[in-house]
Amino acid sequence: MHIRRAVSADAEELSSLLNEIILAGGTTALETPLSAAEFADWFIDGEFPLTCHVAEHDQSLVGFQSLSLYGDPPKGFADIATFARMHPRTAGVGSALFRATRAAAEEFGLEFINATIRADNVSGLGYYANMGFETYDRLIQVPLQDGTPGSRSVSQWAVGTTRCRAPKRVCGSAWYPKTRPRQPCDPNLMM
Repeated sequence: MHIRRAVSADAEELSSLLNEIILAGGTTALETPLSAAEFADWFIDGEFPLTCHVAEHDQSLVGFQSLSLYGDPPKGFADIATFARMHPRTAGVGSALFRATRAAAEEFGLEFINATIRADNVSGLGYYANMGFETYDRLIQVPLQDGTPGSRSVSQWAVGTTRCRAPKRVCGSAWYPKTRPRQPCDPNLMM
């Protein structure tokens, strides 16, 4: 799998990937399919995107992840969006994309990456938890376009931290700032 920055020419294939997810329903807050031009504006080269990475596998785009300033987040914050092709699924897309996004967040001088996920999106919640995001808020009764109430889970990842894969009882804490670990941890256990 190859990870690279998205370019405008990717918008057609990526909008198709995203629209399949939107039309399947149940995982994204997006409810209306996007044209290639809308996709490029929202995720690649519009006013709000900071960066967008794509995962390529077998000459096909199998996922993308973006950081955005949409919604005017506080200084030092950006929102993340992650989407992977539904059929066929490709293992490891999300974690490969997050390594690139994490590096970009550091380059941009961000302090936090924010993820707002539908509370009924079990796979999305699990993905962000596995990447080290910590839930700090829940938005209750956020209506869908058809009026159906739903909730959102809001999680955050602190840029400049790495997540230790060792159980807490081994290292004392699952979180270590890169510059000042609380206790020594086996470097082989760091993500």
